[in-house]
Amino acid sequence: MVLEATGHYWKNLAAALVARGLPAAVLTPLQSARFQQEALVRTKADALEAALELARLGQQKRPLPATLPDHATEQLRELIRHRDRLVQDCGDRVRQLHRLLDLTFPEFKQHIALLATALALTILKACPTAADIASSTPRRLAKLRHGPRHVVGDELARRLIAPAKQTIAAQSGEVYRARIRHACENLALWRARLLGIDAMIEKLLEDHQAGRLLTLIKGIGTTAAARLVAELDDPARFRSPEALASYIGLVPALKHSGKQAPKRAGLLPIGKAALRRALWIPTLHAVHASPWLRAFYDSLRARGKPGKVALIVALRKLMAAIRTVTKQRRAWSPSQPQETTA
Repeated sequence: MVLEATGHYWKNLAAALVARGLPAAVLTPLQSARFQQEALVRTKADALEAALELARLGQQKRPLPATLPDHATEQLRELIRHRDRLVQDCGDRVRQLHRLLDLTFPEFKQHIALLATALALTILKACPTAADIASSTPRRLAKLRHGPRHVVGDELARRLIAPAKQTIAAQSGEVYRARIRHACENLALWRARLLGIDAMIEKLLEDHQAGRLLTLIKGIGTTAAARLVAELDDPARFRSPEALASYIGLVPALKHSGKQAPKRAGLLPIGKAALRRALWIPTLHAVHASPWLRAFYDSLRARGKPGKVALIVALRKLMAAIRTVTKQRRAWSPSQPQETTA
């Protein structure tokens, strides 16, 4: 049985087939599309023709049966995706809040730049517009509590009230008050939900052997470890570090043709682009926190490699270490033997 992993519709069918002992190969849409191109098929007219095309692919290519992730891995995958959606929603609301403040009290951001913090949300929920802050007393504003042991304070209250009385903003009224309050309430709720999700991720990683070992690598936090488990399942399943790097898309798109031999090129457009973006900050942390990776990065820079190129190669090196840890099932040590990734 050959399935194409389109959206989420294949999951229940694949699980049912595997539970009954029937081999099921799960392919990406790119694999089936490339098979069509290889067979010079230009159109896919209906569902029956698509099914026949998958059947021909299975007969000719004999793809390996899929192994479904365990329960903990599947839960981590769903949590990471849910967390990403919440982070995106939070970013949208913060940008919306920036726009509203530009219209109602632009001077606010000169004193509190980060609008998603508990301090900013507490003040804006109580006094959404410049008119509200200007009409408030310093004592009342200073006593606003944004944590168990934190208040706004007299100094910040005075620094906010003074420009509020002379603001250049021309917009005010109940509509803006309501929108700013709603944005603050949503951000406060989603911040709490993100903390809850992070706690759930940490708890699941405690019971996940590979995920727990990944957090022992410097630079790989709980969220990055959970994302690696969610996106890669088990990195040890890849036959080599090069195969893992190719799956993620850490492969330069060099094209040598005749006398043309370019020395630099971007990355190939295929691969896990979202995972590459998510691993960029952990790689920066790992380069600064891990002496072995820092030495590798410095050696590349000493050989004249640009900073970004050196970081990409360091990420390939880090992925090789991640594969080694999951394959050997023991904590990472720079002295562990690992395959080359060059």
